Amino acid sequence: MSARHPIIAVTGSSGAGTSTAKRVFERIFSQLGLNAAYVEGDSFHAYERDHWRQMLERARIRGETLSLFGPQGNLFPRLEALFREYGERGTGLVRRYLHTQDEANALGQPSGSFTPWQRLPQGTDLLFYEGLHGGLVTGEVNVAQHVDLLVGLTPTINLEWVQKIVRDTAERGYTASEVTATILRRMPDYVNYILPQFSGTDVNFQRVPLVDTSNPFEPREIPPPEESLVVIHFNRAARFQGQFEGILALIPDAFVSSSSTVVIPGEHQQQALELLMGDIIQKLAARRREALEHAA
Repeated sequence: MSARHPIIAVTGSSGAGTSTAKRVFERIFSQLGLNAAYVEGDSFHAYERDHWRQMLERARIRGETLSLFGPQGNLFPRLEALFREYGERGTGLVRRYLHTQDEANALGQPSGSFTPWQRLPQGTDLLFYEGLHGGLVTGEVNVAQHVDLLVGLTPTINLEWVQKIVRDTAERGYTASEVTATILRRMPDYVNYILPQFSGTDVNFQRVPLVDTSNPFEPREIPPPEESLVVIHFNRAARFQGQFEGILALIPDAFVSSSSTVVIPGEHQQQALELLMGDIIQKLAARRREALEHAA
């Protein structure tokens, strides 16, 4: 952690809503006049798309399992090295993963490839990470120790699977059976490397559907936000405690279910995220200004 070079990480599985949360944070940074360095977790995968598919096929033939949740598919030490260097000096090595053909065409590269590693620009106010492993702790690496604000996005697991199946079939061209196979293949890594992060976050946003998702593998639409609740919980060891007064005053039907938990209608998740995180980020920015003035 660093007062002069704070790091904010939003962590969650694919289909959890981290990309939507990123847009909320972008608005907050803009409103506060903060210049953020943005890092996508996918850029720390170990293999480009075609190579990864070959690895998966060889693993299938050998009866082994691989996933992008675990250490075989990622450069965990490089992710921790980035966070450590940014906290110390406000810079670090990053690259981009080119998801789409449009992104790739703009740079003259194949889709599913990485851009070259390069240094973050000097003079940013903070680093914002969005991806799978912002709160990762293993026997070999500890990414979480470098993070100043760690936010978990974690829908109930059936809803998470519904969202992944719908997204991957509609936007990425997979069949429902292929997505189901992926979910099953990566389950051990999900249990060992994704879920433990949510015990170490400062705050979790968990969306709970109010409609029946008992069988997420049955063809269905994603339940809309108005058919869900969001449970917002600050963990016991959180470095910042949420101030729920603004949520209770501005969001209809919000209620406190414990001293560290507030529940809101699902359609107000982004508003609640902005209310809570805006206050905390102001505190981080003030702490940074004080540290810089003291260093001068």
